[in-house]
Amino acid sequence: MTKVITFGEIMLRLEPLGYLRFLQSEQYQALYGGGEANVAVSLANYGADVHYVTKVPAHDIGQGAVNSLRRFGVGTGSIVRGGNRVGIYFLEKGASQRPSKIVYDRANSAFALSQPTDYDWDQIFDGADWFHFTGITPAVGGFLPEICEQACKAAKQKGVTISCDLNYRKNLWTREQAKEVMTKLAKYIDVCIANEEDAKDVFGIAASDTDISGGKLNHDGYKSVAKQLSDTFGFNKVAITLRSSISANDNIWAAMLFDGNDYYFSKSYNVHIVDRVGGGDSFAGGLIYSLLNKKSSKDALEFAVAASCLKHSIEGDFNIVSVDEVEKLASGDGSGRVQR
Repeated sequence: MTKVITFGEIMLRLEPLGYLRFLQSEQYQALYGGGEANVAVSLANYGADVHYVTKVPAHDIGQGAVNSLRRFGVGTGSIVRGGNRVGIYFLEKGASQRPSKIVYDRANSAFALSQPTDYDWDQIFDGADWFHFTGITPAVGGFLPEICEQACKAAKQKGVTISCDLNYRKNLWTREQAKEVMTKLAKYIDVCIANEEDAKDVFGIAASDTDISGGKLNHDGYKSVAKQLSDTFGFNKVAITLRSSISANDNIWAAMLFDGNDYYFSKSYNVHIVDRVGGGDSFAGGLIYSLLNKKSSKDALEFAVAASCLKHSIEGDFNIVSVDEVEKLASGDGSGRVQR
Protein backbone atom coordinates (compact mmCIF):
# COMPACT_ATOMS: atom_id res chain seq x y z
CA MET A 1 0.00 0.00 0.00
CA THR A 2 1.29 3.46 -0.89
CA LYS A 3 1.89 5.96 1.90
CA VAL A 4 0.87 9.61 1.55
CA ILE A 5 1.77 12.55 3.81
CA THR A 6 -0.18 15.81 3.82
CA PHE A 7 0.78 18.94 5.78
CA GLY A 8 -1.30 21.97 6.70
CA GLU A 9 -3.67 23.55 9.18
CA ILE A 10 -6.93 21.95 10.24
CA MET A 11 -9.40 24.59 11.39
CA LEU A 12 -12.66 24.82 13.24
CA ARG A 13 -15.33 25.71 10.68
CA LEU A 14 -18.20 27.79 12.04
CA GLU A 15 -21.19 28.56 9.83
CA PRO A 16 -24.72 29.93 10.17
CA LEU A 17 -27.46 27.37 9.67
CA GLY A 18 -28.69 27.01 6.10
CA TYR A 19 -28.28 30.15 4.05
CA LEU A 20 -28.48 32.69 6.86
CA ARG A 21 -26.04 35.59 6.68
CA PHE A 22 -23.53 36.29 9.44
CA LEU A 23 -25.55 39.31 10.57
CA GLN A 24 -28.71 37.22 10.87
CA SER A 25 -27.33 34.20 12.65
CA GLU A 26 -27.75 33.43 16.34
CA GLN A 27 -26.42 29.89 16.00
CA TYR A 28 -23.32 28.42 14.33
CA GLN A 29 -22.72 24.85 13.27
CA ALA A 30 -19.24 23.57 14.13
CA LEU A 31 -17.24 21.32 11.81
CA TYR A 32 -13.54 20.85 11.03
CA GLY A 33 -11.67 21.20 7.77
CA GLY A 34 -8.70 22.59 5.89
CA GLY A 35 -7.08 22.08 2.50
CA GLU A 36 -4.60 19.31 3.22
CA ALA A 37 -6.84 17.67 5.82
CA ASN A 38 -9.57 17.46 3.17
CA VAL A 39 -7.16 15.75 0.77
CA ALA A 40 -6.16 13.30 3.50
CA VAL A 41 -9.78 12.32 4.19
CA SER A 42 -10.44 11.78 0.48
CA LEU A 43 -7.45 9.47 0.21
CA ALA A 44 -8.38 7.58 3.36
CA ASN A 45 -11.86 6.96 1.95
CA TYR A 46 -10.21 5.50 -1.16
CA GLY A 47 -8.21 3.09 1.01
CA ALA A 48 -4.84 4.85 0.96
CA ASP A 49 -2.42 4.82 3.89
CA VAL A 50 -2.48 8.57 4.50
CA HIS A 51 -0.99 10.53 7.40
CA TYR A 52 -1.76 14.13 8.26
CA VAL A 53 0.80 16.45 9.82
CA THR A 54 -0.19 19.61 11.68
CA LYS A 55 0.00 21.25 15.10
CA VAL A 56 -2.98 21.60 17.43
CA PRO A 57 -3.39 22.49 21.10
CA ALA A 58 -3.53 19.74 23.71
CA HIS A 59 -7.09 20.58 24.75
CA ASP A 60 -10.56 19.36 23.80
CA ILE A 61 -10.99 21.55 20.71
CA GLY A 62 -7.62 20.38 19.40
CA GLN A 63 -8.59 16.79 20.18
CA GLY A 64 -11.87 17.31 18.36
CA ALA A 65 -9.91 18.25 15.25
CA VAL A 66 -7.78 15.12 15.57
CA ASN A 67 -10.85 12.93 16.12
CA SER A 68 -12.51 14.35 12.99
CA LEU A 69 -9.63 12.85 11.00
CA ARG A 70 -9.35 9.59 12.90
CA ARG A 71 -12.99 8.68 12.25
CA PHE A 72 -12.17 8.40 8.54
CA GLY A 73 -8.96 6.43 9.00
CA VAL A 74 -6.41 9.23 8.58
CA GLY A 75 -3.15 8.61 10.43
CA THR A 76 -2.60 11.21 13.15
CA GLY A 77 0.55 9.91 14.82
CA SER A 78 2.72 12.76 13.49
CA ILE A 79 0.44 15.55 14.71
CA VAL A 80 2.29 17.89 17.07
CA ARG A 81 0.61 19.13 20.27
CA GLY A 82 1.17 22.65 21.54
CA GLY A 83 -0.04 26.21 21.46
CA ASN A 84 -3.30 27.60 22.75
CA ARG A 85 -5.82 27.84 19.94
CA VAL A 86 -7.17 26.13 16.85
CA GLY A 87 -7.51 28.34 13.79
CA ILE A 88 -11.09 29.22 12.88
CA TYR A 89 -12.83 30.10 9.67
CA PHE A 90 -16.37 31.41 9.42
CA LEU A 91 -18.38 30.46 6.33
CA GLU A 92 -21.46 32.22 5.02
CA LYS A 93 -23.00 30.18 2.22
CA GLY A 94 -23.94 32.13 -0.88
CA ALA A 95 -27.09 31.65 -2.90
CA SER A 96 -28.16 32.71 -6.37
CA GLN A 97 -26.14 35.82 -7.26
CA ARG A 98 -24.90 36.36 -3.67
CA PRO A 99 -21.44 34.79 -3.31
CA SER A 100 -20.24 32.78 -0.35
CA LYS A 101 -18.06 34.62 2.14
CA ILE A 102 -15.22 33.41 4.37
CA VAL A 103 -13.74 35.24 7.36
CA TYR A 104 -10.51 33.88 8.86
CA ASP A 105 -9.61 33.94 12.55
CA ARG A 106 -6.34 32.03 12.52
CA ALA A 107 -3.69 34.51 13.64
CA ASN A 108 -1.54 33.08 16.45
CA SER A 109 -3.08 29.64 16.12
CA ALA A 110 -1.01 26.68 17.26
CA PHE A 111 -0.17 25.92 13.63
CA ALA A 112 0.64 29.52 12.72
CA LEU A 113 3.16 29.56 15.58
CA SER A 114 4.86 26.34 14.41
CA GLN A 115 8.60 26.16 14.94
CA PRO A 116 11.04 24.42 12.55
CA THR A 117 11.97 22.05 15.38
CA ASP A 118 8.36 20.85 15.75
CA TYR A 119 8.50 18.44 12.80
CA ASP A 120 10.89 15.50 12.36
CA TRP A 121 10.61 15.27 8.58
CA ASP A 122 13.13 12.46 8.25
CA GLN A 123 10.94 10.27 10.43
CA ILE A 124 7.67 11.55 8.95
CA PHE A 125 8.72 10.63 5.40
CA ASP A 126 10.05 7.20 6.32
CA GLY A 127 8.45 4.82 3.82
CA ALA A 128 6.38 7.58 2.17
CA ASP A 129 5.59 7.68 -1.55
CA TRP A 130 3.82 11.04 -1.88
CA PHE A 131 3.77 14.41 -0.12
CA HIS A 132 1.02 16.99 -0.61
CA PHE A 133 0.74 20.55 0.63
CA THR A 134 -0.93 23.73 -0.63
CA GLY A 135 -0.02 27.38 -1.01
CA ILE A 136 -2.23 28.09 1.97
CA THR A 137 0.28 26.53 4.37
CA PRO A 138 3.20 28.94 3.82
CA ALA A 139 0.68 31.78 3.53
CA VAL A 140 -0.25 31.31 7.19
CA GLY A 141 3.10 32.98 7.91
CA GLY A 142 5.65 32.80 10.69
CA PHE A 143 8.20 30.07 10.06
CA LEU A 144 5.86 28.10 7.79
CA PRO A 145 7.52 29.07 4.48
CA GLU A 146 10.81 27.79 5.93
CA ILE A 147 9.13 24.69 7.36
CA CYS A 148 7.53 23.91 3.99
CA GLU A 149 10.91 24.12 2.31
CA GLN A 150 12.42 21.84 4.96
CA ALA A 151 9.64 19.34 4.31
CA CYS A 152 10.15 19.48 0.55
CA LYS A 153 13.91 18.99 0.86
CA ALA A 154 13.42 15.99 3.15
CA ALA A 155 10.83 14.49 0.80
CA LYS A 156 13.12 14.90 -2.20
CA GLN A 157 16.01 13.25 -0.36
CA LYS A 158 13.80 10.19 0.15
CA GLY A 159 12.54 10.11 -3.43
CA VAL A 160 8.99 11.14 -2.50
CA THR A 161 6.75 12.62 -5.20
CA ILE A 162 5.54 16.12 -4.24
CA SER A 163 2.27 17.74 -5.25
CA CYS A 164 1.10 21.24 -4.45
CA ASP A 165 -2.19 23.02 -4.99
CA LEU A 166 -1.30 26.70 -5.40
CA ASN A 167 -4.51 27.80 -3.65
CA TYR A 168 -3.86 31.55 -3.56
CA ARG A 169 -5.72 33.24 -0.70
CA LYS A 170 -5.76 37.03 -0.87
CA ASN A 171 -6.90 37.24 2.75
CA LEU A 172 -3.65 35.60 3.89
CA TRP A 173 -0.93 37.24 1.78
CA THR A 174 -0.25 39.48 -1.19
CA ARG A 175 0.53 38.35 -4.72
CA GLU A 176 4.08 39.58 -4.28
CA GLN A 177 4.57 37.53 -1.13
CA ALA A 178 3.02 34.49 -2.77
CA LYS A 179 5.25 34.75 -5.83
CA GLU A 180 8.43 35.09 -3.75
CA VAL A 181 7.70 32.11 -1.52
CA MET A 182 6.09 29.79 -4.06
CA THR A 183 8.88 30.37 -6.59
CA LYS A 184 11.33 29.00 -4.00
CA LEU A 185 9.12 25.98 -3.33
CA ALA A 186 8.23 25.31 -6.97
CA LYS A 187 11.58 23.69 -7.75
CA TYR A 188 10.65 20.76 -5.50
CA ILE A 189 7.16 20.20 -6.92
CA ASP A 190 6.41 17.37 -9.34
CA VAL A 191 2.65 17.82 -9.75
CA CYS A 192 1.20 21.34 -9.71
CA ILE A 193 -2.52 21.86 -9.21
CA ALA A 194 -4.24 25.20 -9.73
CA ASN A 195 -7.57 26.76 -10.55
CA GLU A 196 -8.36 29.29 -13.27
CA GLU A 197 -6.92 32.19 -11.30
CA ASP A 198 -4.03 30.75 -9.26
CA ALA A 199 -1.34 30.79 -11.94
CA LYS A 200 -2.06 34.46 -12.61
CA ASP A 201 -2.28 35.46 -8.95
CA VAL A 202 0.86 33.60 -7.87
CA PHE A 203 3.13 33.60 -10.91
CA GLY A 204 1.62 36.20 -13.24
CA ILE A 205 0.83 33.57 -15.90
CA ALA A 206 -2.66 34.21 -17.30
CA ALA A 207 -4.89 32.46 -19.84
CA SER A 208 -5.70 34.59 -22.88
CA ASP A 209 -9.24 35.41 -23.98
CA THR A 210 -10.74 34.35 -20.66
CA ASP A 211 -13.33 36.11 -18.49
CA ILE A 212 -13.65 34.18 -15.23
CA SER A 213 -16.32 36.42 -13.71
CA GLY A 214 -18.35 36.22 -16.91
CA GLY A 215 -17.99 32.44 -17.11
CA LYS A 216 -15.90 32.43 -20.31
CA LEU A 217 -12.96 30.00 -20.22
CA ASN A 218 -10.62 29.55 -23.17
CA HIS A 219 -9.21 26.00 -23.38
CA ASP A 220 -6.30 26.97 -25.60
CA GLY A 221 -5.36 29.69 -23.11
CA TYR A 222 -5.09 27.13 -20.33
CA LYS A 223 -2.94 24.88 -22.49
CA SER A 224 -0.55 27.81 -22.69
CA VAL A 225 -0.71 28.36 -18.91
CA ALA A 226 0.07 24.70 -18.21
CA LYS A 227 2.95 24.67 -20.70
CA GLN A 228 4.43 27.87 -19.26
CA LEU A 229 4.22 26.51 -15.71
CA SER A 230 5.85 23.27 -16.77
CA ASP A 231 8.61 24.97 -18.74
CA THR A 232 9.33 27.59 -16.08
CA PHE A 233 9.41 25.37 -13.00
CA GLY A 234 9.99 21.86 -14.34
CA PHE A 235 6.67 20.41 -13.15
CA ASN A 236 6.06 16.88 -14.46
CA LYS A 237 2.32 17.41 -14.52
CA VAL A 238 0.06 20.47 -14.32
CA ALA A 239 -3.65 20.15 -13.52
CA ILE A 240 -6.04 23.10 -13.72
CA THR A 241 -9.62 23.00 -12.50
CA LEU A 242 -12.05 24.93 -14.68
CA ARG A 243 -15.14 26.39 -13.04
CA SER A 244 -17.73 28.33 -15.01
CA SER A 245 -19.90 30.06 -12.43
CA ILE A 246 -23.51 30.58 -13.44
CA SER A 247 -24.45 31.54 -9.89
CA ALA A 248 -23.49 30.64 -6.33
CA ASN A 249 -25.72 27.57 -6.65
CA ASP A 250 -24.96 26.40 -10.16
CA ASN A 251 -21.57 25.88 -11.80
CA ILE A 252 -20.13 24.01 -14.74
CA TRP A 253 -17.19 21.97 -13.47
CA ALA A 254 -14.31 20.48 -15.47
CA ALA A 255 -10.51 20.32 -15.52
CA MET A 256 -7.48 19.81 -17.71
CA LEU A 257 -4.22 17.93 -17.24
CA PHE A 258 -0.90 18.44 -19.00
CA ASP A 259 1.47 15.51 -18.50
CA GLY A 260 4.46 16.99 -20.26
CA ASN A 261 3.46 15.54 -23.60
CA ASP A 262 -0.27 15.83 -24.12
CA TYR A 263 -3.19 17.96 -22.96
CA TYR A 264 -6.35 16.32 -21.64
CA PHE A 265 -9.70 17.95 -20.94
CA SER A 266 -12.34 16.21 -18.84
CA LYS A 267 -16.02 16.00 -19.48
CA SER A 268 -18.01 18.87 -17.97
CA TYR A 269 -20.56 18.52 -15.18
CA ASN A 270 -23.49 20.81 -14.51
CA VAL A 271 -23.27 21.03 -10.72
CA HIS A 272 -26.03 22.19 -8.39
CA ILE A 273 -24.09 23.10 -5.27
CA VAL A 274 -24.82 21.96 -1.74
CA ASP A 275 -21.36 22.98 -0.45
CA ARG A 276 -18.48 24.04 -2.68
CA VAL A 277 -15.81 24.35 0.03
CA GLY A 278 -13.27 21.60 -0.48
CA GLY A 279 -14.09 21.17 -4.16
CA GLY A 280 -10.50 21.75 -5.24
CA ASP A 281 -9.16 19.57 -2.43
CA SER A 282 -11.38 16.69 -3.53
CA PHE A 283 -9.99 17.09 -7.04
CA ALA A 284 -6.44 16.91 -5.66
CA GLY A 285 -7.29 13.82 -3.61
CA GLY A 286 -8.77 12.09 -6.63
CA LEU A 287 -5.81 12.98 -8.82
CA ILE A 288 -3.24 11.77 -6.26
CA TYR A 289 -5.12 8.50 -5.78
CA SER A 290 -5.35 7.93 -9.53
CA LEU A 291 -1.70 8.68 -10.24
CA LEU A 292 -0.52 6.49 -7.37
CA ASN A 293 -2.64 3.69 -8.81
CA LYS A 294 -1.08 4.12 -12.25
CA LYS A 295 -4.19 5.28 -14.06
CA SER A 296 -3.60 6.86 -17.45
CA SER A 297 -3.51 10.65 -17.60
CA LYS A 298 -6.99 10.75 -19.11
CA ASP A 299 -8.49 8.32 -16.60
CA ALA A 300 -6.77 10.05 -13.69
CA LEU A 301 -8.25 13.37 -14.77
CA GLU A 302 -11.75 11.95 -15.19
CA PHE A 303 -11.62 10.30 -11.76
CA ALA A 304 -10.46 13.51 -10.09
CA VAL A 305 -13.15 15.64 -11.75
CA ALA A 306 -15.89 13.12 -10.94
CA ALA A 307 -14.72 13.01 -7.31
CA SER A 308 -14.84 16.79 -7.01
CA CYS A 309 -18.20 16.92 -8.77
CA LEU A 310 -19.61 14.65 -6.06
CA LYS A 311 -18.02 16.76 -3.31
CA HIS A 312 -20.18 19.72 -4.33
CA SER A 313 -23.19 17.67 -3.18
CA ILE A 314 -21.83 17.00 0.33
CA GLU A 315 -22.04 19.25 3.39
CA GLY A 316 -18.77 20.07 5.13
CA ASP A 317 -15.14 20.21 4.00
CA PHE A 318 -14.64 16.46 3.61
CA ASN A 319 -15.49 14.46 0.50
CA ILE A 320 -17.21 11.36 1.87
CA VAL A 321 -17.32 9.16 -1.23
CA SER A 322 -15.94 5.77 -2.23
CA VAL A 323 -13.89 4.71 -5.22
CA ASP A 324 -16.91 2.84 -6.58
CA GLU A 325 -19.13 5.93 -6.41
CA VAL A 326 -16.55 8.05 -8.19
CA GLU A 327 -15.90 5.47 -10.89
CA LYS A 328 -19.62 5.09 -11.59
CA LEU A 329 -19.94 8.82 -12.18
CA ALA A 330 -16.73 8.96 -14.22
CA SER A 331 -18.05 6.16 -16.42
CA GLY A 332 -21.19 8.15 -17.24
CA ASP A 333 -23.76 7.27 -14.56
CA GLY A 334 -24.66 10.79 -13.48
CA SER A 335 -28.43 10.48 -13.34
CA GLY A 336 -28.65 10.74 -9.55
CA ARG A 337 -31.27 7.97 -9.48
CA VAL A 338 -31.84 6.15 -6.20
CA GLN A 339 -29.46 3.21 -5.76
CA ARG A 340 -31.35 0.15 -4.47
